[in-house]
Amino acid sequence: MTINAGVVDLLRYALTLEHLEDKFYREGLANFTQSQFAAAGFDSTFYQNIQAISAYETGHVQFLTAALQGAGSKPTEECTYAFGITSVAQFVATASILEGVGTSAYLGAAARIANKATLTAAGSILTIEARHSSYLRASLAQSPFPQPYDDPLTPDEVHTLAHGFIVSCPPDNPTFPVKAFPGLTVTTTGKITSGMTIGVQTAGYALSSADTNAHLYAAFVTVTGPDWALLEPAGDGKNFQVTVPAGVNGQSYLLFSNCNETVSDNTVVAGPTIIEVGSPMPRMLCHS
Repeated sequence: MTINAGVVDLLRYALTLEHLEDKFYREGLANFTQSQFAAAGFDSTFYQNIQAISAYETGHVQFLTAALQGAGSKPTEECTYAFGITSVAQFVATASILEGVGTSAYLGAAARIANKATLTAAGSILTIEARHSSYLRASLAQSPFPQPYDDPLTPDEVHTLAHGFIVSCPPDNPTFPVKAFPGLTVTTTGKITSGMTIGVQTAGYALSSADTNAHLYAAFVTVTGPDWALLEPAGDGKNFQVTVPAGVNGQSYLLFSNCNETVSDNTVVAGPTIIEVGSPMPRMLCHS
């Protein structure tokens, strides 16, 4: 099987994400028992479904590893991660976020895949990631489908969100062209809804005066292009206020750009950061 370097890079990118998800679920199931899930309000069916999700993520790793080996390329190996999970509730909430990012990652990569067989394989994984995401969101009393379109993320944007979990990787892991942007964090606590003004802070650094004067814009990622948001700098290069635009719902991604016409890896200044927007669903009852 012969595949070009660009497809190899995309397969390694996908495998890197699948390794992270695979390890996350294996570690969570090793750390928390079924009885601990039950004590947190998640019944035996939910626990069994988490086991199934874990098995599927392992299967994704095996599939992508075999694809790279079949192409004569060295697969990316699992890294060392720090998830910081101390409770079942935190595990489930983080799982939901990771599945949402996974869905956005495969969606964003689709436009870069010219090979039909590779695109079909990636699409097959994408639909499963989306089902995982919907199931976990519903289990957290969030809308399983909060908006009509999912949001695509570029490899650099995904790496920005994922690299905080990665402690180190094997030194002989193959490299591929990906970088992390400076981070953003949301300082507003509690429920966030469209039209609300929220606090956003740069993660441990201050933006330059050139960025914070007349050349900084807030944008939420959407499939049809950026959804621009009102941005008000606080004057210190670290703190900002952003108004969430109408139509932004569910797990959303906010970034800062130095261009107000388009967003690309060349215009991103910081972010993305994840913001959950919208009204929660009524909590589903769990029965043993």
